[in-house]
This record gives sequence, C-alpha cells and structure tokens, in this order.
Amino acid sequence: MVPALRGDFYDHLCNKKMTITFHGAAGTVTGSCHRLAFKNTFNVLLDCGMFQGLGEDTAEMNRNLGFDAALINAVILSHAHIDHSGRIPKLVKDGFSGKIYCTAATMELALVLLQDAAHIQSAGAQDVEGESLFDRDDVKSTLERFVTVPYNQVVEIAPGITVTFTDAGHLVGSATVHIAYNEDGREQLLSYSGDVGRYNHPLLCPPVSFKQANHLILECTYGNSLHDPLYQPLEELQKMIVDTCIRKKGKLVIAAFSVGRMQELLFYFNQLSLERRLPEIPIIVDSPLAAEATLTVKRHKACLSDRLQKVLEVDDDPFDFEGLHWTQTVEDSKKLQSLKDPCVIIASSGMADAGRVRHHIADVISFSEHTIALTGYCTPSSLGGRLQSGAKLIDIKGREVEVKAQVQTLRHMSAHADYEQLLRFISCQEPERVANIFLVHAEDQVRKEFAKKLEQKGYQNIKCPLMQQAYQLALQ
Repeated sequence: MVPALRGDFYDHLCNKKMTITFHGAAGTVTGSCHRLAFKNTFNVLLDCGMFQGLGEDTAEMNRNLGFDAALINAVILSHAHIDHSGRIPKLVKDGFSGKIYCTAATMELALVLLQDAAHIQSAGAQDVEGESLFDRDDVKSTLERFVTVPYNQVVEIAPGITVTFTDAGHLVGSATVHIAYNEDGREQLLSYSGDVGRYNHPLLCPPVSFKQANHLILECTYGNSLHDPLYQPLEELQKMIVDTCIRKKGKLVIAAFSVGRMQELLFYFNQLSLERRLPEIPIIVDSPLAAEATLTVKRHKACLSDRLQKVLEVDDDPFDFEGLHWTQTVEDSKKLQSLKDPCVIIASSGMADAGRVRHHIADVISFSEHTIALTGYCTPSSLGGRLQSGAKLIDIKGREVEVKAQVQTLRHMSAHADYEQLLRFISCQEPERVANIFLVHAEDQVRKEFAKKLEQKGYQNIKCPLMQQAYQLALQ
C-alpha cells in the first residue's frame, strides 16, 4: 500500500521516497496539476492547468497553487488545453525559473491560448480580488522556458530522470507522459495519461500503447459512460440546422472550445458542404482565438488521422467551405446580436462560462425559435452545465431569464475516451505489475465507478486522491 499524506511535504519527505501530490483535477475535471518530488529534491509538475466552471470557488482555486513556485524545477505539459496549461504563466510570475517540456504543437497551441487568456484578463475579466493571474509579459517570459520534444524521444531532465512522450490522441500534440527515474539503483517508470483521446476520432491519430509502468496517473472524465458507436455527427448537425434555421428561422448558437472542438466542428461542416447537404445560410465563427488555433493545427498535418490525410488529397483545406465567415473584432461580434436572419454562430467557451458565446446565449435564450447547442462536458455549476441540467431559469449577465430556446448537447463529440476505450488504452499493461493507479480528471462518483471496472480487470491499489493529498511511492 502507498502511504497517503495531507498537506505540503517538503519538511518531512525530501530525501526519503519519491512523492506525488495532487494539486488539481482531484475530484474535478479541470485544474490538472500533479507534483512529483524525487529523492534528490528535484521537483516536477505534470501540467499546471486552470480551474474552470466551479462557481464562486474558481478564482480562489486559481490564485492558490498550493506550493512554492520557486521550488519547482521543471514542468511537463501533456497538452495545450487551458485546464492543463492555464496557470503556467502564473507559475513563472510567482518564481518558477525551470524548463517547460512539451511537443512542438503543444507549445504553439498553448501560447495561442495563454496569450488570449492574458488579453481577457487585461480587458477586465479578473478574479474576485481584482488581480489578474498573469499578463502578456508573464506569457512572454513563459515562452522563453519551453523546450520541445518529439514523440518517442527520451530526454534527460535531471540526472537519473528522463521523460518520453507518446501520442495520447486527444488534441494535436497531446501526449501521454512517461517519467523514468532511478532510485536506489532501481529503474522505475511513472506514466501519466494526460487526456486520453478516442480510437476513432475523425481528425486525430489514436492513442499509442506504452511500456510497462510501475505507477499510472489516469484521467477518467468519462469513466462511467460509453460514447454511442453509431453516432452520426453530420446527421445531427444537419438536422439541427434545418430544424432551427430553415424551419423556425432562428439562430443556432454552438458553444465550443476554440482548440480541438472548433476544428472538429469545422471539419463536419466542411463535409456537409462537400456533400451538398449544408443549407445556404451563414456559418459564423466568432472567435479570433479559434482562427489562430486552426492555422496552428494546419501546420501540424503529421499529427492528423489517416482519414483526414485522405481528405487532404482532394481538399487542401478541410476546415474551410463556402458560407463560412470569421469575425475579426469585438464590433463584428456585437453586430451579430442585431442580425435577424437565420444563421449558425459558433463561439467559445465550451462550458459557456466565459468568452463571446455567453453574449450570444443571452441574446437568444428567451426565444423559442433559437437553439443553444453544447458540444461536450460541462461542469454542473457552469452556465453550460446548468443549461444541460434542464434549468428553466438562468442567471446570465446579471439578470435572471427564462429559458425558452431549445437546448441540445452533442454528447458524443467528446475528444475524451469513454470507459471501454480507457480500458483499451491501459490494456498494454500487466495489472499485477502496476503498483498504483491514481484516478484524476473526473467527478468523484465517476472515479469510484471506474475504479470498480479497473478492479474487475485485475488492477489493485486504485486511488482517488483528494486535493493536496500526497502519496509516497515505494520501490517496485
């Protein structure tokens, strides 16, 4: 068994055993941040993500890292999504002076996201005490610390400690992280899944199997759910457009994360256009961030799926089509609210808790001819989560409004593996050789249910760590 400890451990654990402490995504789906302290006092962060959609607690959780940033020697970033990368500039601002290791695509996408986050904060979207987490200068300082690492290349980050990335299939550049370390003359391997993608994703390569590990940190966002294998996103999108924009003459407002989900949606709209199934109405992407992210994705074609590679043989831009429009300025975005003609507006964020999509939702929510579509997981307390729960009254932009618009969720568009795919992902591991599995990036009930599924496969010592909980990892 692995001893569990609460609170900071520097005073009593250094120079004893390698220890892991969970500072985020421990009972939540956001805020990924896990700290490794090795016997030689070298300290590594696996991700340093932002908490999102947790109501009044969100700002306080983002301000408090839970450790001294100056004591961290290196950051290993699994992928660019803001719930994994979003507090790295704060880490730098608070005294971190080490290197940040990730793939090249992750670095490019993360910088796009972090620059946007700094811009939002400078524009006044600050925390409850009025202090931004970081600014553009902090992002610039962060850029200087990145070190890019190709998949499958072993890199030494400290004497006796190496990191290797394998494709996690969740986002362009996303990685499963493998940390090998030598302790008392014995080689140990800890693998961190990052976010695990799906094996049939239309844009991305499938997750890659990996070497036998002693310890696993495994995400399980959909650890109690199955995606519908027969789900047809093209048909669902077409039906939604026809019902809302053609039959009811309304607006279809789609909430989507700018990196990952936005590109998937554009790919589907492009397919509908190629098949002459897309009605002649404007499709408007109201997200400058999505425009930058899409350009970055195009630069990393080698990370894209075989299916998309075949599409590229006949279509040099699978994210563009007739009728697609991009907004450029805030004024462009505001003009959309006065647009009376039927249209599709796609804007971020995916949980509808921030960004331009909140304004579009506020504009249509009280009218039955419109539709609000959510494209994936939303925390229960987020605006998206409250809409998904069927709430009839919603507090939005400081006023309570009645929900009359139709609310739909494209549930099976998730880029996260379901529980069968998670089990497939770790099927390369011999259960009796895995000393510990730490389940993260999921609500508590989901973790408990997935733990039972793992036990049925023969895995033991499955942990559901709490926030700030520390574990010593015994030699195997």
